[in-house]
Amino acid sequence: MKVNFEKFGELNNQAVHAYTLLNDEGLKITCLDYGCVISNIEMPDSEGKIESVVLGFDSIEEYQKYSPYFGAVVGRVAGRIGGAAFELNNEIYRLEKNEGNNHLHGGSEGFSHKIWNAKTIDASDHVGVEFTYVSKDGEEGYPGNLEVKVTYTLTNKNEFHISYEGTTDQDTLINLTNHTYFNLSGNLKETVLDHVLKLKSNEFLELNDDLLPTGEVLNVTDTPFDFREGHSLKEGVESTHPQNVLVGKGYDHPFLLEAEAENQMSLFDPASGRKIEVKTDQPSVVLYTGNHLDEEFEIRGVHSEKYLGVCLETQGLPDAIHHKHFPSCVLKPGEKYKAYTHYTFITDRSL
Repeated sequence: MKVNFEKFGELNNQAVHAYTLLNDEGLKITCLDYGCVISNIEMPDSEGKIESVVLGFDSIEEYQKYSPYFGAVVGRVAGRIGGAAFELNNEIYRLEKNEGNNHLHGGSEGFSHKIWNAKTIDASDHVGVEFTYVSKDGEEGYPGNLEVKVTYTLTNKNEFHISYEGTTDQDTLINLTNHTYFNLSGNLKETVLDHVLKLKSNEFLELNDDLLPTGEVLNVTDTPFDFREGHSLKEGVESTHPQNVLVGKGYDHPFLLEAEAENQMSLFDPASGRKIEVKTDQPSVVLYTGNHLDEEFEIRGVHSEKYLGVCLETQGLPDAIHHKHFPSCVLKPGEKYKAYTHYTFITDRSL
């Protein structure tokens, strides 16, 4: 195993670096200190052909101009905050309206657009990168000085771990996730419509016209949202279910996860034999099937189009500050925010 780094580019006269984690099995993960972006993951298919399985760019300029959060850590709060405002301790905090009337993914200058401090990890059983960032009191409208650490580690068992930590000196909000778009076909040869998802989830959150949770929790039974036995993403895209139609024909929904379940999620591409198993300690995952991907740019030579990638955004429930029955996203002084997501990359060589 090894970890390498090199200069990726410059942003506002500050260097941006790329860190490549490589294990002895040939799995390679590249990440940036810009937004903690996972810019590339390469893994073999069933015939041993190594290809990229995520959407990403090879220049900082493309990330600045085109990226819909490709591979980034988003925060302070992932997802939408209704009305771009919230009340905390009897005080109203107003945030940037960067999606209609709402606040999305921490704002246009949120964590995904910052250059983080980075330190490489080279241990006997894993390699990785530890990213740290201090979000100052008032940044993007949020209260408190928030210290955040995000750690990426890779093992020889083809396990990739993301851990998040945060502390604050004032009551504030925090809900972090990674926004990687996966495409297991390899080098974006196909869309993700034939990918098969299994999800240990009995319920999902209903969304309103602004794609904000209404507060209602819906049962997945007898709907295209029932992934308990696994089915293709295409079923939701072709569905006439009002919630599928609402988000642009597909999925952009938070699913409530079974706590402590093993391998709560798996994403499989039958054509390539590539599979990812995912486990998290977070209460939900937002499944997004790239319904609104812009078609006006290229991704490493491939024309962008709808459904070219799928996101599995493990996190707390979106807009929780406006729903008292959701798990709280408030972090207080003396507390530590902690979250993790584990990925296992598997190739089915029996195909």
